[in-house]
Amino acid sequence: MAQHKSALKRQRQAEKKTIVNKSARSTLKTLTKKVDQAVKAKDADLAKQALTRAMKAYDKAAARGIVHTNNASRAVSRLSMRVSKINAAK
Repeated sequence: MAQHKSALKRQRQAEKKTIVNKSARSTLKTLTKKVDQAVKAKDADLAKQALTRAMKAYDKAAARGIVHTNNASRAVSRLSMRVSKINAAK
């Protein structure tokens, strides 16, 4: 347990950031699932819109350090490949 005033403050800050970061990661998962659902339904327009939202969220999360830059890039790449397969199938 932290004893110093500054260590106690850091502990409080870390707890707050943990909550915010968990929420952001949860949002990323939700947006990824929405893209997957649109791909499964073969709805190209909906998939493209969902992909745009997911890309924006991943880029923001990477910029804020919530997810690693390479992790975000890999996720976006995989999602865009799935969406492009729908467009190619048309």
